[in-house]
Amino acid sequence: MASSFENLPILDNFYQTSSFFPMPIVLVGTLDETGQTNLGPYSLCFPYYIAGKKRYTMVLMCRNNSNTAKNILRSKKCSLNFIPHDNKFLKNTVMLGFPGDTTAEKMEKSIFSLTEGLMQSENSAELYPQIVEESFQVFECTWDASLDGAENDTVQEEYLPPFHNFNGITSPMGAHFILSIDKILMKPKYRKAIIDGVQTKYFPNIPVDYGYRDNTNFWLAKFKKPYAEKIPKGKGISLDTITYAADRTDSDVKFTDDACATLIKVPRIFLKKILQDCVVWAKNRDITLINEEHMQQIRDKRSANK
Repeated sequence: MASSFENLPILDNFYQTSSFFPMPIVLVGTLDETGQTNLGPYSLCFPYYIAGKKRYTMVLMCRNNSNTAKNILRSKKCSLNFIPHDNKFLKNTVMLGFPGDTTAEKMEKSIFSLTEGLMQSENSAELYPQIVEESFQVFECTWDASLDGAENDTVQEEYLPPFHNFNGITSPMGAHFILSIDKILMKPKYRKAIIDGVQTKYFPNIPVDYGYRDNTNFWLAKFKKPYAEKIPKGKGISLDTITYAADRTDSDVKFTDDACATLIKVPRIFLKKILQDCVVWAKNRDITLINEEHMQQIRDKRSANK
């Protein structure tokens, strides 16, 4: 069968010029030279380290001569503010993204309310960017300049090679920042939903940047309530498979069959990591045989950490 697709040239900013690519809308809060919080809207902001590291991170991509990039290079601190879908918010967000304005000029036009974040309240001796009160969630972050040898990157009028590969100044016009997540702040309604189990009615009203833009417009998608699609039956792991893996996880810590049965619905790809985490939990408590009650305690601990 002949393909119905046609080739499209790949241009600079391909996610906007040569494709339709749904992305988040985030107001990045940074500190200017005077200590004033600057808000800049970004969509190229995605999870980076999600597991298996000692920290969790995001990656932010931006122009290296933007207020945001300069401020991160100076202070290494920022906040990622996720705002709800509201026409007046998004109209103001587009305005905040216009290049060339100073922080004072830009923030004079902002309709968003700024408030102190948790990092500021816990570290009064340092100055942190304020966060957007209207957000449904906020990530307070610190730039990890140690990655890719970016420790010595500073604000310059012009950036010359050599450039970094993935962190700091990465091209004559571009910058990538690997941001360690210090705090995740969330409004009570949505925090409770994640802890207790999310239902459709508790999803936040999240706007989406549609990716493609032309010379005159940004294109944004309205929020629509998500629907749930059940995981197919029979896709879980058999008890024999779990007990086999559990017996080989550690020579000193073992699992009862009842404990293994609590993991039947766990996707196979996550089983090894979960078993290892359970072993660490047990060794910290001098437990050599993990039973069903212990598994419940581990689940409760994970929920509490969330």
